[in-house]
Formats: sequence, C-alpha cells, structure tokens
Amino acid sequence: MQKRKLGNGGLEVSAIGLGCMSLSFGYGPAVETSAGIQLIRDAFERGVTFFDTAEAYGPFANEELLGDAVAPFRNQVVIATKFGFKDGEPGKGVDSRPERIRAVAEASLKRLKTDRIDLFYQHRVDPNVPMEDVAGAVKELIQQGKVKHFGLSEAGVQSIRRAHAVQPVAALQSEYSLWWREPEQDILPTLEELGIGFVPFSPLGKGFLTGAINETTRFDKSDFRNVVPRFSEENRKANAGLVDVLGKIADGKGATRAQIAIAWLLAQKPWIVPIPGTTKLHRLEENIGAMNVQLDAGDLDAIQSALAQITVVGGRYPAHLEQLVGR
Repeated sequence: MQKRKLGNGGLEVSAIGLGCMSLSFGYGPAVETSAGIQLIRDAFERGVTFFDTAEAYGPFANEELLGDAVAPFRNQVVIATKFGFKDGEPGKGVDSRPERIRAVAEASLKRLKTDRIDLFYQHRVDPNVPMEDVAGAVKELIQQGKVKHFGLSEAGVQSIRRAHAVQPVAALQSEYSLWWREPEQDILPTLEELGIGFVPFSPLGKGFLTGAINETTRFDKSDFRNVVPRFSEENRKANAGLVDVLGKIADGKGATRAQIAIAWLLAQKPWIVPIPGTTKLHRLEENIGAMNVQLDAGDLDAIQSALAQITVVGGRYPAHLEQLVGR
C-alpha cells in the first residue's frame, strides 16, 4: 500500500483508508462486533493505516468497535473521529461549543482506548459558533497532546479559511466521486492553495457506482438511502447510464467499476485519500485493488468525455440535511 500526506503537518496515511461507519450505522443493521473487528484487522493486514469513525456513528458504538479492533497495533495506525452533533445524534442538530468539543474529545479517547486522536474533524459547521472558537478549542486540545491534527467535514471555503487561520487544517472530509463533483469548483483549488489534504467519503456513490444497485433494489428499513433523493427508484433508473459507462471503462482496464471510481479519485491529486466503507472482505480487497489500476491522461480524458454526456439526477441529501453542507 502506498502512502500519502494530508496537509502540511506531516500526517501520513495509507493512500486508501477505511470508512468504518457502515459497520455500525447508516446502511442497515450493524454487523456483529466480532465481524466488525475482524474486517478492520483484515484491512490493516492489507496495508490500510487510516481508519475513519465518529461519535455519531451508532451513536458511540463505532468508536468502541474501532478502539477494540486496533488496540493490538494502535501505534501503527491513524484514527480519525469527529465532533459536532448535539449529544452525538445528527437528528438533534449541531453543537460545536468549545465545552462540547472538549467533552467529546474526552469521551472519544475513552471509547477508542487511546491517549490521542490523530485527526479530529468538525462533523458539520455550526452556524451558532464562530469558526475561530471551534478552531481555538481544537488548538488547545492539540497543545495538550490529546489531538494531533484538526479537520473539517463538508465545510465551505469561507469556513475553511477562517479555521485554517487559527489552527492549520490537515484535511477536509467531504463527499466527492464520479457522481458528485461539486468540490472541483471551489473546494479543491482552495485546499491546494492552503496545503490541506482531501478525504472523499462515499467515493463509490454510497454503493451506486459499484453496479450492485439498480431501480429494483430494496434497502433495509434502517438504511438512510431510503430518504436520499438520488436513491429514489425513479432516480436510480435515470442514473443507470453512469454505471453503464463506468462498466465499459472498467472492462477496458480489466478492473471493476469500484476500482475505476477509486482510481479516478487517486489520479485527481496526490493529496486525496478516499475512504470507501464496506462490511465485506471481498469488497475490501476489491477497493484496495484500485491501487493497482493506473489511469493515464488518455483514460482520464475518456472518462471526462463520457461523463460530460451524462446528467446525474436527484439531491444527495434530504433538504433538512442539505442545509448543513458547504457552510
């Protein structure tokens, strides 16, 4: 596994990380604890050193799972977790008051069974708390040795600049993939200018880009894709053309759709580290295999041309959640 650096502060991670959320939250029932621990350890054995969690995943259960899983090799991995939701529950709204940030840090350290958080993200920007206060609170935690690096998630350009001026931001985590390319407009140029790494979540379009989902797919009642406009039956049918194009490109490279989608992200910038999530070992190995897919300028041009013919339909969040992104 190759390594990449996030930001200018020396944070080095595997070029592909593991998003751990789906083991506990979001995509149907949580996996058995033993199975989740085994998958995380399987990832480490295959070279993954960057693991992403949050207090909100579960809530709380995902941090405990990750803490147990990496305990035998804690010093060889980078743990990223997040603060920013009231009581750790996204449904209750945001809360990034400094006292709340400090409390989350202490609780997360206990659940993760560690003495430091390698990368501490603000999960969503809190419009009621000045970004300077948020960055200042994390700066204090860094000075105390409880946190190593500061990150933001789904923040807009103004918030990124304001935070970075107080405490250097190592990484921005936001959605970015072949079917959500909005960050290319303003976010990527800003990150390049400031020397901030980018961690795309949902690099496989919440599973859609793998080709395993079509208009007849039925999700578990607890799967949040049920409320995502882009995953309505009508929109899944309308977006099938993107998966077809991806399939043709993948066949030409002797790869899978998922591998092309991840390899495309890796080819955009050397400071981009996608974090695909999965609950299955064969998918984990498939995702990691994207490291072996080389896309040259001709391949990237072909992908660009093919995508230009396709319009992706449907919002990526329900309206009430859309208000929290890009602030």
